[in-house]
Amino acid sequence: MSVIHSIRCMRKEGASVAAIARELGISEPTARKYLREVDLSDRPPVRRERPSKIDRWVPLIEGWLAEDRRTWSKQRHTATRIHRRLVDECGADVSLSTVTRKVRELKREFGLERQRGFLDLSWHPGEAQADFGQSDVYWKGVRRRMHYFVLSFPHSNTAVACLTPGENAECTCQALKDLFTRLGGVPTRIVFDNAAGVGRRRRSGEVRYTEVFRRFRAHYGFDSSLCNPHAGHEKGNVEAKVGAIRRSLFVPVPSAWSFEGFNAALFDKCMGLAEKPHYRKDGRE
Repeated sequence: MSVIHSIRCMRKEGASVAAIARELGISEPTARKYLREVDLSDRPPVRRERPSKIDRWVPLIEGWLAEDRRTWSKQRHTATRIHRRLVDECGADVSLSTVTRKVRELKREFGLERQRGFLDLSWHPGEAQADFGQSDVYWKGVRRRMHYFVLSFPHSNTAVACLTPGENAECTCQALKDLFTRLGGVPTRIVFDNAAGVGRRRRSGEVRYTEVFRRFRAHYGFDSSLCNPHAGHEKGNVEAKVGAIRRSLFVPVPSAWSFEGFNAALFDKCMGLAEKPHYRKDGRE
């Protein structure tokens, strides 16, 4: 601190940066650095987070614990059993103590989630859920079972939909493109079902998206995630909206002669449904 003090005192007396550096035997950039400094208080050391060997196995452990929820309470995984499976089945190089700490942490999180309620998850503005539904439609005069894509926004409880010829990646991307255009914006994040059309989450926790969807997502710049298998609560809002839109807008069986014309009208009807008060907030946001 004495050198810093000398730098600042000499500067107040009118000494140039070059003269300060020469007098104190330091470089000019160092002198300028301490002259620019506003706060000279000690800074706490920054602790660098180091990756743990258990990190890569967390999605797999979460999957096992999720399966345990549907299993008899006396036949569930212990930390020791999880460690044994990781070593024997996956060749994991992790200690029992590390696995025990992580399992305890995950179970504590699961316990808090149960206290809040499975379906009462928190969603931020701009986050969306997506899913497909099916309904009968008189397509060009012939009654057919067709698909419709639903994009819901849990924060505002708003959902929009469009009719599609199928449920593959191309249909998903086209539906999203049309809805983005009509909405005049793009969600920050979209949660999809663990469906083959967009991608698939493997038992190991690895997520693989289809090539067409990866390119589409990169073009529009939104984040995405896939639900865990058998975890419908992770996108309960859109699943409810799929049924609500079918009951409200596909009864009686509607007629359609083109996707563009039908979907334009369907979008307006969906926005009409959104005018209803929020089911929890008693108002719209």
